Amino acid sequence: MSGNLNYNWRWDKIPNYIFKYHTGREEWFANVLLQGLIITVRVSIYASVLALILGVILGIARCSHNLVVRMLARTYLEILRNIPPLVVIFIFYFFLAEQLIQAMSVEDWSYKVAKMENNYLWEFFCGDMRRFPSLVSGVIVLALFESAFVGEIVRAGIQSIDRGQREAAKSIGMTNFKEMRYIVLPQAMKKIMPPMANQFITLIKDSSIISLISVQELTYKTAELVSSTHMIFEAWLTTAMFYFVICFGLSLFFSKLEPDK
Repeated sequence: MSGNLNYNWRWDKIPNYIFKYHTGREEWFANVLLQGLIITVRVSIYASVLALILGVILGIARCSHNLVVRMLARTYLEILRNIPPLVVIFIFYFFLAEQLIQAMSVEDWSYKVAKMENNYLWEFFCGDMRRFPSLVSGVIVLALFESAFVGEIVRAGIQSIDRGQREAAKSIGMTNFKEMRYIVLPQAMKKIMPPMANQFITLIKDSSIISLISVQELTYKTAELVSSTHMIFEAWLTTAMFYFVICFGLSLFFSKLEPDK
């Protein structure tokens, strides 16, 4: 690259875009890359919780005795699993997330919170409250997309439970809710933990897509940095390293939690 492309490597500049020292306040602060990384972690955690809730509901609906409920859940899952994620993100953003945010007046509320004093708790959990609507949009569209895959994992876990156990539950007078609550789901959750952990890691990588709807996560911040400094290779390689460290670290962590065979 240095010889053929005449590229001038500037790795010494990258640390300043992660942490930087503010001479006026005499303190270190998170710069653009670290800010983006923090937002990526926030979005991934919130979206995974919402996707888990929706996915469990969809997975149970896929196994419902009611044909209408079962077909509605299957339609949702099949459509989302067979459309490119980029298209799904734009559809959910323009047709759902934006309308939801306007209907609930999220933007007005977030600006009021941003002007409040001592709003440190809100900033810790949500970051800059002036950008809270974009955070909500990112969480909603990512969760709705990922919930389709979580739903299929839950469905497979439920259907892996021996039918005899469900029949035994009915024979002692258990309702469908109690059967699912006390017999099926506790056993299914143990089986679906490894694929669910893998899906969470996938969600972190998929979070880069929401940079296209102006959510200022790591990929968005990196693109801004590249456009302003032209440090193309340094910035993107650093971003790749951040994603790798998080995903590989989580992969090792989840492998330790898996029960021994």
